[in-house]
Amino acid sequence: MTQAPATSHSSRRRHDREIVALAVPAFGALVAEPLFVMVDSAIVGHLGTPQLAGLGVAAALLTTAVSVFVFLAYATTAAVARRMGAGDLASAIRQGMDGIWLALLLGIAVIVLALPSAPWLVDAFGASDTAAPYAATYLRISSLGIPAMLIVMAATGVLRGLQDTRTPLYVAVGGFAANGALNAGLVYGAGLGIAGSAWGTVMAQCGMAAAYLVVVIRGARRHGASLYPDATGIRASAQAGAPLLVRTLSLRAVLLIATAVAARLGDADIAAHQIVLSLWSLMAFALDAIAIAGQAIIGRYLGASDAQGAREACRRMVQWGIASGVVLGALVVLARPLFTPLFTSDGAVQDTLIPALLVVALSQPIAGVVFVLDGVLMGAGDGRYLAWAMLITLAVFAPVALLVPTFGGGLTALWWAMTLMMAVRMMTLWLRTRSGKWIVTGATR
Repeated sequence: MTQAPATSHSSRRRHDREIVALAVPAFGALVAEPLFVMVDSAIVGHLGTPQLAGLGVAAALLTTAVSVFVFLAYATTAAVARRMGAGDLASAIRQGMDGIWLALLLGIAVIVLALPSAPWLVDAFGASDTAAPYAATYLRISSLGIPAMLIVMAATGVLRGLQDTRTPLYVAVGGFAANGALNAGLVYGAGLGIAGSAWGTVMAQCGMAAAYLVVVIRGARRHGASLYPDATGIRASAQAGAPLLVRTLSLRAVLLIATAVAARLGDADIAAHQIVLSLWSLMAFALDAIAIAGQAIIGRYLGASDAQGAREACRRMVQWGIASGVVLGALVVLARPLFTPLFTSDGAVQDTLIPALLVVALSQPIAGVVFVLDGVLMGAGDGRYLAWAMLITLAVFAPVALLVPTFGGGLTALWWAMTLMMAVRMMTLWLRTRSGKWIVTGATR
């Protein structure tokens, strides 16, 4: 980062309060999201193995499709926070509405593509003959909820930009509870089977979207912001999100390559890889909560033309990221004997799993810095650089990972390649923040 005078104790405490106030509710909301799939799996699992297998395939396709559009939350957070920092709440909410309209349009486009192609997608994903009909049914029905899911993303970005992460937590918890009740009632009470699970999830998602829209519309009316679609604003939201889409696709490519390589290593390796990846993803939620706080705080400081405040906040969040990474890594090492038997009793999988987990534990401080700086640059609206940085990271990671089966080392070597990937990300992000080129003040970048 650029050099700056030492941060005072009072300033550090102020930044700490801001980070905690935003990050803790954000973490709760992030954790609530994957619980949707867990509830669906628990309820559908009692219908039979083919139904559960079908749900697994459909859920993987839906998660992939929706995660591609996560830029709706990220880009909207940064744009709204800037305008809020500049003191123009009407413009901030108007920017948020543009993101919500874009989410609706993209959601409709996904439905148009998903409904006719559901059977083909299920077959391409390798579903068995017995599971495929259930997967296609679940995918077709659940795709109707994608516009609501994307609206939730964009509206979450609006509220984060307005420095409100509590409302998304309340909505996520309410949606989780409604999803469980609806799934149980429709699957067993109404006897709809896997279709009932899909309809229950769609209804819960629509309810969440409606709750968000009520909050945003009230804010728009209070501050005199227009609710009608604006072609110029929607186009600007899409342009701001395009680089983040490239970043997200590159990151998804990294994860897909890692899984493909693990599958080539053998059954024990791919089984252990799925366990390690699940734990890695869970720890990412904690680090991503700090990154979300970074998006909101940095955007607000830059919008208020407070470059020094942005630098100080960035520096403090990096310290939080490192400390959080150290704590998470230590927890993995200390709790390893306790949770490993919960995932598998297979001795071969456990022998493969343990050294890979140690690599993940050692890499957590690096991950802490990566997540924080990623959030800082998103908050600054520096999406173009993030896209190029992730493409460079992918170019470094792919050949190293693909050579793992040739040169040996098994799953441990693959996770060292994943650590290399995170180290390259850290270096590219650190160089950018140190240069100071991300600091562009004002209501717009």
